[in-house]
Amino acid sequence: MPSSLPDLVDSHCHLDFPDLVGEIPQIIARAAAAGVTRMVTICTRLKNEPKVRAIAEAYPEVFYAAGTHPMSAAEEPLASVEELVTLTRHPRMVGIGETGLDYHYTVDSKAIQQTSLRIHIEAAQETGLPLIIHARDADHDMEAILAEGMAKRPFTCVMHCFSSGPRLAEATLEMGFTLSISGIAAFPKSQDLRDIFAKAPLDRLILETDSPYLAPPPFRGKRNEPAYVAHTARALAPLFGLSLEAFAAQTTANFDRLFPRVRGAA
Repeated sequence: MPSSLPDLVDSHCHLDFPDLVGEIPQIIARAAAAGVTRMVTICTRLKNEPKVRAIAEAYPEVFYAAGTHPMSAAEEPLASVEELVTLTRHPRMVGIGETGLDYHYTVDSKAIQQTSLRIHIEAAQETGLPLIIHARDADHDMEAILAEGMAKRPFTCVMHCFSSGPRLAEATLEMGFTLSISGIAAFPKSQDLRDIFAKAPLDRLILETDSPYLAPPPFRGKRNEPAYVAHTARALAPLFGLSLEAFAAQTTANFDRLFPRVRGAA
């Protein structure tokens, strides 16, 4: 990678989704051209794990995580701790999830979401791999369940695409967790969210796209892809008084610490 490029990682994307899966080689090439040389593609339904795993096996730049998305928890068979732990035997599976709570559209399934979340927490505790959390309109229950799990046995965790309130940010940072910055933070009206990140320890922040969703400006409203994490990094670096290169280096170091399997494969 030329030294003029930032050293970036996309910690959360969905390369198996229809919007992206047909052009993965081109997507990886565009990512590399922007300085994004590693990415984690996320399996949201365990029945799709073989397909997601195959992508990670085919491309050295790609790693994967697997779990049951909270919005799918009522539609999918409930995962077991043993099933999740078994999946982690694959060396390119680097995280548990995404899991979590989403009461925005699927509040009717909150009981099964909570059960699923607790199962994923236990799998993260058993394996030592980071938990990947999706949280929307469920801050109180999310804080309570994560704290309950930490009290039983510590685990590592990233709050994916963090866009919740300051209380959940403070609580999860106090637990030692990491906040992930998506393109939402680059939207003009996201000052409250940028204020939350500005108050967080710099060593607890990582970057993501959540591709194909949530493209940052100047691509907002269009399909997102891993290369665009560079636009989010460029927009957020001044918040910390850093150059793009320095902010990229810091967030990448944070990622490497949180996802040791990716670092070990480098």
